Amino acid sequence: MPVSRSYVSERYSLVLEGVNCGFIRSAEGGNVTADVIKEPPGPSYFTRKHLGQLKYEDFELELGFQLEPSVFQWIASSWNGNYQRKDGAVIAADFNLNAQSQREFFNALITETTIPACDGSSKEPAYMTLKFAPEHTRYTKASGKLKTELSKTAKLWAPSNFKLEIDGLDCTRVSKIESFTVRQAIVKDEIGDLRDYAKEPGKLEFPNLIITLAENSAQSWYDFHESFVIKGNNDESHEKNGTLVLLSATMTAELARINFFNLGIFKLASEKSGPNTDQIKRIKAELYCERMEFVYPGAIKNKRALEFKLNKGLPS
Repeated sequence: MPVSRSYVSERYSLVLEGVNCGFIRSAEGGNVTADVIKEPPGPSYFTRKHLGQLKYEDFELELGFQLEPSVFQWIASSWNGNYQRKDGAVIAADFNLNAQSQREFFNALITETTIPACDGSSKEPAYMTLKFAPEHTRYTKASGKLKTELSKTAKLWAPSNFKLEIDGLDCTRVSKIESFTVRQAIVKDEIGDLRDYAKEPGKLEFPNLIITLAENSAQSWYDFHESFVIKGNNDESHEKNGTLVLLSATMTAELARINFFNLGIFKLASEKSGPNTDQIKRIKAELYCERMEFVYPGAIKNKRALEFKLNKGLPS
């Protein structure tokens, strides 16, 4: 079995189901490891050891929004409980796009999707983080040159380019939404003597939201907190829905949309500020969320185009 290696090249591309989906910002994981088992004490003066079950590390990728829609469809399906196992590879190339190596993966399930913080004061590009767990991996050499069309115009997202809407709440002065992660538990099917065990999806966990906004626009938030928390009007009929839109540099095109369902506030507090400061006074709200939905407009357009072709009797 080949020795596990770290990615040291300049560029990485992601392949899913035989299709090269484009360049990703960074890639880690996919290595093969094994536990070291110490045998019970015996007559020798040293402890004998041997290897236990093989383990395959999760992959962790940083993604922009220029990838093929199939990547984001995979994410969207996982958030909806429509679990999809994917085969693919992460190709490592040098600065001149000459492929050097690839880490292939098989029957991978998404385990985490992290949306970066939305911050009105930040100007640096931000990236989604995607983690997935393969049933097994394989390291192979790669050759050839990656196609230059894979580096088509990157849809860079600045954390300041976002729009939040929540039913009945004034979100016009929201300055920050903390990074949040949707997690999918994975359960190993360890029955039998197989060398590589199957992995099954477990519980899907949607995180709380932490939102910062100017206090002078927070009256609707105070009212919601008083009703929902203090007065106890917190059954399902009083929960709220909302939407977070990640926008392009021109603030006119949607890069992605996240829909929130059954939001409930549970904490509202003023942010700490120093004396004699001219900063805007802000408050921080924390809300639970029962369910989220990831929507990628590019995937919707692709689907509609395919449906149009099929309805017209054209080849897909």
